[in-house]
Amino acid sequence: MMEYIGATGKPITFDDVPIDEGIDFHFILSFAIDADSLGNPQNGKFSPCWASTLTPNSVASIKSKYPNVKVLASLSGWSIGSKVLSWYKPIDTQQWISNAFTSLKSIVNTYNLDGIDIDYERFPKHSESFSHCIGELITLLKNQSVISIATIAPYYRTILPYIELYNNYGESIDYVNHQFYTDKVSTPRGYLKAFVLRSEQFNKEKVIPSYEVDGRGIQGDAFFDGLKLLETNGFHVNGAMIYSADASSEDNYIYERKIQAFLLNSTSV
Repeated sequence: MMEYIGATGKPITFDDVPIDEGIDFHFILSFAIDADSLGNPQNGKFSPCWASTLTPNSVASIKSKYPNVKVLASLSGWSIGSKVLSWYKPIDTQQWISNAFTSLKSIVNTYNLDGIDIDYERFPKHSESFSHCIGELITLLKNQSVISIATIAPYYRTILPYIELYNNYGESIDYVNHQFYTDKVSTPRGYLKAFVLRSEQFNKEKVIPSYEVDGRGIQGDAFFDGLKLLETNGFHVNGAMIYSADASSEDNYIYERKIQAFLLNSTSV
């Protein structure tokens, strides 16, 4: 189970979210950003920009309460304030990797994190440096035992840079949190078709179904019908990603409860 949390700035806490002890639950802090408040690149120097209520002490507390919980930091996201963020071409890629490693190691140690998620959502033309910089960063963080988990979060407009990243560094990437709610499908059969496509582009055992609360794409019971259709077509529904806990707080986390119940009852987990 993957759950993005903290992107809106509302005073949300980990304790607000229902967690079943039988589920490997991954909170994804949204976001760590290597740009200043105006969106100017900081050459790989990341800073935590998630809700201030998600403190290092709160991470320690939820992980102590639930040994099945892990916490990741997602990198970049769509924007900082009203400024849309983009991947940029570092002049010196090795310096970017070094800065990113140092800054993220500090964040990981401060917050007692388990991993990172990659969520850059805009790219210039000829963005080959993305695959190299991010792939080498993940590899270095894992080789130095700074993190144990790395995930990526492509959506339909960013598929090509993420395919290049996955093709070159897939052995270091644990899960693909593809944003299926951007694939403009609203029916179970449409969801299956999109899942088949993304499973061909990445490893089908690593692709995680996703759901945006009160948002885009397939909604409500149709999502669970889609999960059942995936199972009947031979896919292992071994997890799900939700965006986001911030939105779910308005509905008493009904989809977190339902998705965890589905996963616990699934014959394919």
